[in-house]
Amino acid sequence: MRPRVLHITTAHRPHDPRIVYKQCPALADTYEVWCAIPDADPAVAPNVRFITLPYYEQVIWRILLTCPLIVWKCWRLRPDVLHFYVPEFIPFAFLFRLRGTRLIYEVQENLFKKMHLKTRNKSWLLTRAFAGLDQLARRYCYCVFTEHGYLTTYTNLRKPSVVVYNYASLPLLEPFRSSYNPHTAPYSFFYIGWLSMERAFDTLLASFNHLQGTYPDFVVHLFGRQTFSQATLNANPDYQAVKPKLRFYGYTDQQRALPYAKGAVAGLALLKPVGDYPESYTTKLFEYMALGLPVITADFPLYKDVVERHNCGFCVSPYDPEAVAAALTYLIAHPDEAHAMGQRGRLAVEQQYNWTTEADKLRAFYREVIGA
Repeated sequence: MRPRVLHITTAHRPHDPRIVYKQCPALADTYEVWCAIPDADPAVAPNVRFITLPYYEQVIWRILLTCPLIVWKCWRLRPDVLHFYVPEFIPFAFLFRLRGTRLIYEVQENLFKKMHLKTRNKSWLLTRAFAGLDQLARRYCYCVFTEHGYLTTYTNLRKPSVVVYNYASLPLLEPFRSSYNPHTAPYSFFYIGWLSMERAFDTLLASFNHLQGTYPDFVVHLFGRQTFSQATLNANPDYQAVKPKLRFYGYTDQQRALPYAKGAVAGLALLKPVGDYPESYTTKLFEYMALGLPVITADFPLYKDVVERHNCGFCVSPYDPEAVAAALTYLIAHPDEAHAMGQRGRLAVEQQYNWTTEADKLRAFYREVIGA
């Protein structure tokens, strides 16, 4: 009988690429994998058994309603390993530990550096509770980190841990890769991820305003949840200047968003040096590279080590819209070199930044946890 593994999240969406498209399928050949996730879609991973949960943005409702519901729905499963992704589930995970379940806590963001940036779920009480629960997890849980930079914060771990980067999955992205051919207007640009000022959306708006002075015929496809109010956006003069060129789609399953990358001039992944961003890879960087798109991203040393080393795009200041516009202009004006950048990025993903090696690390870690 195969060991039973249960993945639990209260905050992610049903098509989260890392959880439902990468991690759970990577384990399903060896383990009986269950996944409890809000609004579950069983079609995304036929080898995984899904348990659907309600979705609440406010963490207090996730604690009071969703977490007890998970215990009620999953208690009978008696999993050998419980792999959870949100700190609010830590005390509930310990109920399973009483029955001999081994706990894996996955840290996907460094909240010690990022809590002050959040617009919700950051009350004094929640912050104190998180700090205490996090210490419990460090002592009793095996940990998975998505970035090596988190290890500077998580230094007092009692159990083994592993860094599993969220690199691009080539089999998932291959159906959406096409020949690089943005030679005719309107030129398009592709963005997928959270829309926030911390992710330099104000800088992008200003850069688009600069760009239209040289190339007025372009469109920007924007996929992701908008964290600022519409009133804030409307008050931005750059937004008003380029509004007709922007296409907002909101949160969208990656499988539905990626077709819009076809024919794009570049993939955009600009972030400001706040919170844990400078020490964390943006997953979109590698996904754009895998699609054969040149990338425009922030000038963090971590990112420059990838982009400039492989010459697959531009690293620019997230506070300099003129520099961003210059990079956009260059890619439009030099399509052959832009194509070569995209090819070099694709090759780098094939050779180094792909999910295959990370999936092997995850499976090896599971063997260590189960054999402990």
